[in-house]
Amino acid sequence: MPFRASLSFTADEQPRLVGRERIRLLEAVAREGSISAAARAVGITYKAAWDAVSAMNNLFGEPVVEAQAGGRKGGGARLSPAGRRVVAGFERIEGELARIMRSLEPELSGTGISAANLVWSFLMRTSARNALRGTVDAILEDAISAEVALKVADATTIYAIVTRESVRELGLFPGREAVALIKAPFVLVARPDDASRTSARNQICGTLVRREPGGINTELTLDIGGGKTLTAVVTSRSAEALGLAVGDRACGLFDAAHVILAVD
Repeated sequence: MPFRASLSFTADEQPRLVGRERIRLLEAVAREGSISAAARAVGITYKAAWDAVSAMNNLFGEPVVEAQAGGRKGGGARLSPAGRRVVAGFERIEGELARIMRSLEPELSGTGISAANLVWSFLMRTSARNALRGTVDAILEDAISAEVALKVADATTIYAIVTRESVRELGLFPGREAVALIKAPFVLVARPDDASRTSARNQICGTLVRREPGGINTELTLDIGGGKTLTAVVTSRSAEALGLAVGDRACGLFDAAHVILAVD
């Protein structure tokens, strides 16, 4: 199956700020000589183009596009030296990633792990204690929001509530792989009989395999099947009240709005 590497730049905890689409915009500015013409060339609005340029200026700390005065048609725009370096650097890094991925693919053949997943998993850094890879099973949308069902194991599905715009931005569709990120303090723990009496959209049951007590909080880790675990951080007083021991059945409960979705 043909594939190519895809590179993106971001800053702090902001969404992706620079990917192939925005590099195409910079290339169009260099080619067309104005932001409005570049926007038309790549099929976006003038406002979207300005917003993209502003976001890149903030990310890289200096203008990537600069005004160009004069000419028969008035002022225009061109890439700044920083903008040219961004485009060249992006192309070089993306090309190197593609070369590395092509060399890895034969070695991973038959393992169920793709080169894209391997590289992305190595590079991903997140403060979320739980990062569970799965496959989008279904998407239910209304005028504003969407509920995404992500199957992370044969008998385990995680539900996430995101905006419809996020579904489009992430390119989500049934069959697409994604990663669910859930912070451990967002996960409540209950015995199976009690879990069914809650309104939590996600009720992921499994076996308690680790209990790490602390002075204030206790970390509980459940084996939820498919070689995957779900970790919760609850108060030590709550953990004592539950009376759970390693080997007991328990359920992790969390709201669908507390699930963040990420894609390669």
